[in-house]
Amino acid sequence: MAWDEWERAKEAAATGPGGMQLNAGGPADAVSPDLVVHQDDLGAVGHEAFVLHSELKKRADIAGAGTDKNGAGSTMQAAAALKGHNLGLGSELATTVEVWTSQVKHVLQACAHISNHLDFTKKLHARDDVKIAAEISSRTGPVSVSALNDYFR
Repeated sequence: MAWDEWERAKEAAATGPGGMQLNAGGPADAVSPDLVVHQDDLGAVGHEAFVLHSELKKRADIAGAGTDKNGAGSTMQAAAALKGHNLGLGSELATTVEVWTSQVKHVLQACAHISNHLDFTKKLHARDDVKIAAEISSRTGPVSVSALNDYFR
């Protein structure tokens, strides 16, 4: 993207009609919300995060691949062998494995957090739906607008 294209895009966003906004529920926000999430969407994203976590854990472990009786993986064994021959590459390879392992752990933690959070969110909203349905069905007569509005806060 050329610089002038970026400037035009920024200007269009600043002067354009609204852009993306979350519906905060106030009178000034009487437009329909831009962000809509369905239970099936949450489940699918949570499932994909779980699948990614499982596959990444199996395939990205270079520190543990080819583990010997001392618990050192083949890459760390190679680093030790290179260090043993006084080659600087050995230390660099060991550092690479340590950084890689650290980064993989962070990604695994993020995937687990996403999956767990979306599972929790699905369950929480399902309970809310049951509660709201019970409250509305137990009423005699129409539900007031203010009562309905309380459910959206």
